[in-house]
Amino acid sequence: MDSIGSSGLRQGEETLSCSEEGLPGPSDSSELVQECLQQFKVTRAQLQQIQASLLGSMEQALRGQASPAPAVRMLPTYVGSTPHGTEQGDFVVLELGATGASLRVLWVTLTGIEGHRVEPRSQEFVIPQEVMLGAGQQLFDFAAHCLSEFLDAQPVNKQGLQLGFSFSFPCHQTGLDRSTLISWTKGFRCSGVEGQDVVQLLRDAIRRQGAYNIDVVAVVNDTVGTMMGCEPGVRPCEVGLVVDTGTNACYMEEARHVAVLDEDRGRVCVSVEWGSFSDDGALGPVLTTFDHTLDHESLNPGAQRFEKMIGGLYLGELVRLVLAHLARCGVLFGGCTSPALLSQGSILLEHVAEMEDPSTGAARVHAILQDLGLSPGASDVELVQHVCAAVCTRAAQLCAAALAAVLSCLQHSREQQTLQVAVATGGRVCERHPRFCSVLQGTVMLLAPECDVSLIPSVDGGGRGVAMVTAVAARLAAHRRLLEETLAPFRLNHDQLAAVQAQMRKAMAKGLRGEASSLRMLPTFVRATPDGSERGDFLALDLGGTNFRVLLVRVTTGVQITSEIYSIPETVAQGSGQQLFDHIVDCIVDFQQKQGLSGQSLPLGFTFSFPCRQLGLDQGILLNWTKGFKASDCEGQDVVSLLREAITRRQAVELNVVAIVNDTVGTMMSCGYEDPRCEIGLIVGTGTNACYMEELRNVAGVPGDSGRMCINMEWGAFGDDGSLAMLSTRFDASVDQASINPGKQRSSAFRPGTSSRPSSSLRSKVTAWPCGRSEPS
Repeated sequence: MDSIGSSGLRQGEETLSCSEEGLPGPSDSSELVQECLQQFKVTRAQLQQIQASLLGSMEQALRGQASPAPAVRMLPTYVGSTPHGTEQGDFVVLELGATGASLRVLWVTLTGIEGHRVEPRSQEFVIPQEVMLGAGQQLFDFAAHCLSEFLDAQPVNKQGLQLGFSFSFPCHQTGLDRSTLISWTKGFRCSGVEGQDVVQLLRDAIRRQGAYNIDVVAVVNDTVGTMMGCEPGVRPCEVGLVVDTGTNACYMEEARHVAVLDEDRGRVCVSVEWGSFSDDGALGPVLTTFDHTLDHESLNPGAQRFEKMIGGLYLGELVRLVLAHLARCGVLFGGCTSPALLSQGSILLEHVAEMEDPSTGAARVHAILQDLGLSPGASDVELVQHVCAAVCTRAAQLCAAALAAVLSCLQHSREQQTLQVAVATGGRVCERHPRFCSVLQGTVMLLAPECDVSLIPSVDGGGRGVAMVTAVAARLAAHRRLLEETLAPFRLNHDQLAAVQAQMRKAMAKGLRGEASSLRMLPTFVRATPDGSERGDFLALDLGGTNFRVLLVRVTTGVQITSEIYSIPETVAQGSGQQLFDHIVDCIVDFQQKQGLSGQSLPLGFTFSFPCRQLGLDQGILLNWTKGFKASDCEGQDVVSLLREAITRRQAVELNVVAIVNDTVGTMMSCGYEDPRCEIGLIVGTGTNACYMEELRNVAGVPGDSGRMCINMEWGAFGDDGSLAMLSTRFDASVDQASINPGKQRSSAFRPGTSSRPSSSLRSKVTAWPCGRSEPS
């Protein structure tokens, strides 16, 4: 703590007192000290209770369960991976909130894992008390001014700087560069910031400053920066721990477990925000009278209870409260106090570290106490060291219980029996208290024996990690820009879609009239949708891609389907027509044998998903091959006749081909069996097409003007006349030129798909009409 104001405590009278019946004797003094320090003893059972309670709150928050409110916030940071060693470049880092009443600016050069390490340049600025408690704009203007002052002293270009913003307060992030402040902590109370995007506030302040062109690329919590700055080692560093002014942790969680993200792949770094943990059932038994006094006199009574027992902003104050209590009870300093000892913020974290460290010797402890206006005796020095050790040991043990909860959560999410992980540690408490980390690691081993944990000190106080995140974010931003530029031609606005709609309406009308059009609008001779009375056993053949299916369809009150998929080798698809249809018949015969149908003559419906001009329900002239087929001597021929000729060549086989159906018609009829309102069929598979029920009077070339007929649009060729040229991209042109039919089926190229086929019950609905009853009019 740099000043009384920055300690996060309010001025108040010492509330602890003792008897005024004279100074205690030696035995009484010992008992008073033991009674006082015993309050800071934490049992293993209490630590396990804290671990379990915190783990439960973490899992509740991850699931997005709002009631009852979880005791911690699990905030996704949108950092999706740890560094892989290739990050390079120069970056500016601004740290706010990591070290209390100061901010730090760094110039970080990343050279990749193989490059020569370049030490960062940094400068720390003390934040005035009036700025910490003033208007938000004043704080961010101060930060922008510090940025300019730092950069003025650096030999850098003023344009195109990329900045990572380490903002160490509870925030709700919605992206790497979007973060809304939830609440101030650590003694900050700037107005007009809570509920606002802190990245935008910083950008506005930099713009008002006007000295540098700085792009704020990413906002990062200090724990994330600590984790990301961990030097590559044998085991992955996927946990970050900070014990500084405040305390917090982060770790790499499976994205599928973070309900708010709605993701099912990859990982994301989650900030635990455990400083706000305040489960009365778990923390109540370990709270001392000194904790209650400290909380009562703080700027935020009742909040950040866990942080007030661990964070460096409060350890010195806890030690001061204990020393003042023992002095007033006559145990220390001959029963004398001093104005400094009774003043909040007079004992700092640095004082506690030095007094606890046995290597500094009694002389240094004596000097610190004298600076507080005290006259310590020889026994006082040892007692003060015991007090410092008790307060810091409890802090380390509580921190270990929280870290053990994080490790358990990580272990559960990875579904691992044992866990080997490196934990990056940062903050002044970890850096300046070697015994703190020793107690921390020993307690973690006790609470999470199945976890093999290595504690690795952070580099540059997390500044390097923030630069790492910024480097990754900058690279991803460049990728996004390239992606946006590349995909821009594929994004169609309303006017463009309306123009396509109008062109298709025009092409449909021309095709129905028999005029030249890129939409053939082919009659299918299917005149009605099913009514549910169809019955019987049927064979169905489904040909429309490199694989085809043979099916046995039994239609009763429901539909039962048995099918098998057969492949069509490329040599057959692009060979002779006779070879193709002989192969198809061979596969049908194989299917009949497997199903015990040999010798039976069942009606067969032929789904043929290529452009055909139908002359009847069992006559279809192939107009042209698509989808990679090039079998010779088929175009211009009746494909039903070609199939029947192949059946004849395969002697002793009886197959009754009664209908040829386009796959879009089959799709419509299948759905129509379930819902009579279905009068449109749409296929987006290997190719794409649609059909619909048209008024017969609008269909030229088919006699009659009453009733309806299903029209096969063959819209895969829509635009072959050049009407869609304004939508074509260079990628469409490449696909077209590399195809076996350049200049054709351009609309199919706009809507690529997979070879998924429609439900095969549809074939039976068409073939049932001529076999089971007369075709409806």
